[in-house]
Amino acid sequence: MNIIDGLAGVSRLFLDTAPIIYFVERNPNFVNLVDPIFERLDNDITAVVSPITLAESLIHPLRLGLTDLEQAFVDVISQEEVIFVDINSYVAQEAARVRVRYNLQLPDALQIAAALIAECQAFLTNHRALKRVTELIILVVGELKV
Repeated sequence: MNIIDGLAGVSRLFLDTAPIIYFVERNPNFVNLVDPIFERLDNDITAVVSPITLAESLIHPLRLGLTDLEQAFVDVISQEEVIFVDINSYVAQEAARVRVRYNLQLPDALQIAAALIAECQAFLTNHRALKRVTELIILVVGELKV
């Protein structure tokens, strides 16, 4: 799918962990696919994340003691323009429904539930199994074309 077509009509985009890692760490396999999306986040698309996105992004820098990289993730995720959805009882209940409906792992179900509660139209990930979810447009980075 073409990136422009995939984002057509999307005003709120949930960012799963992998695309943020690709963007911050400048992953050579995916940066050309995520850069155009992140450029749109400043203009016409609102980014949405959850504590899971932040926690998962920080694991690698923390393990290696890379404080600059850790801060880079915090800076990207904590921007004023980014909506940070807390995992509360509403998200937890929706995650249980999502997990049962689609047989997802709990972290994935929590991410999808947070996106639904935040009224996102699309979910950016590189986890193909999430394509089972029908309530959101699931954009898989590895399947996108510039």
